[in-house]
Amino acid sequence: MGGQLERLDRRGFMRWTAERARGIGALGTVSVLLAACAREVADRSRGEGPTSAGGSPSAEPTTAGGATVGDVVDYALSSEDWEGAFGFVTLRLHAGSFDGGAVYFIRTDTSDESFAEQQGLVWAPKLASLVQAGAAGDLYLVEGGVAEQAAVLSSEPGREDYTPAWRVHRVTWNGAPEMLSSVGDVERARGAGSVDVEPSDIVVNAPVVKWTSGEMPVDGELREYLGGGQLVEAVDASGMKVTFKLHECFPESRYIVVDTSLAPMADGMRVAHSPRLASAHDAEATGRTNVFMNGIEGPGPMGFQPSVFDSRAGDAEWSPYWDHMTYAWGRGVTARVLPDEPSVHRARDAGELDEFPGTPDTDGEVFTVNCPVPVVAPNTFSG
Repeated sequence: MGGQLERLDRRGFMRWTAERARGIGALGTVSVLLAACAREVADRSRGEGPTSAGGSPSAEPTTAGGATVGDVVDYALSSEDWEGAFGFVTLRLHAGSFDGGAVYFIRTDTSDESFAEQQGLVWAPKLASLVQAGAAGDLYLVEGGVAEQAAVLSSEPGREDYTPAWRVHRVTWNGAPEMLSSVGDVERARGAGSVDVEPSDIVVNAPVVKWTSGEMPVDGELREYLGGGQLVEAVDASGMKVTFKLHECFPESRYIVVDTSLAPMADGMRVAHSPRLASAHDAEATGRTNVFMNGIEGPGPMGFQPSVFDSRAGDAEWSPYWDHMTYAWGRGVTARVLPDEPSVHRARDAGELDEFPGTPDTDGEVFTVNCPVPVVAPNTFSG
């Protein structure tokens, strides 16, 4: 996916669109061991990252905050190994199957509080509405299956029905288990009476990072927010881990960028396209991310101050799915750092900021980006 895209300079695509428009094991096992590991990692704050001698980024000490997701293996808020103003986070991979092929995914959030606690995920109650809206894919967790059994997914990137939001179905065998590697296999086994399939109302944010025809690209230069991709290193399917750029956002959030609902933005951002995620807005399963296209230079997506989320991970209104809003300081206005959404809206209402749903180049079309927050930490950007 990423290797065929032309490299754009400094925040390439997103900044360009704004300026042009203005004329300026697998989850499927649900193992007790995994849950225990998840709680252990989520409860501790990391002090150092892996050393470069081990082929991974080296880290400056992390002095506060901690992992919100149990699958976080390591992280740092910044690194001396690259020029870019971002850190890194390494997450465990989970194996899946789609139509007989191998896929690999991470998981970060879930609609169900008990499942979140058990699996070390961020509780995001808003995601539950995706089931009623028919806006979630299907993920089958096979219990008591063969040793190589992975979770079975109903889609993958590259398809029009792909979404990172999955409704969980539990599959249990009534007899000797066999390998299930597609939704068709599950349906045939159910039709034969070999398995029972129990749908749940649990929705999990589990973005696919490596699929049958591609994977998320690596940024080989690590200078810019977008650059050549959102991965620091290639997906490690043998070691079952993946390392992302870790970006700062207000309030007190460190996030990753995984996919988006709008195809041109997915291409420009070098992330997966998730067409079905566009339904999340109407299902009231999204929050808002407020992105700045001018003002005080900083590590944000367009080269200015960090973006502002409308909530914190773990809040009742939390969602990892964000409706993208862009803001521009008006001519003659002295820009300042805005650390929360109320301050953004006050500046907008006072006529200091111009607001663009999506970006100026999307002509009022809002798109949704999947930006989970696996780490929380005090903000360090002050302008």
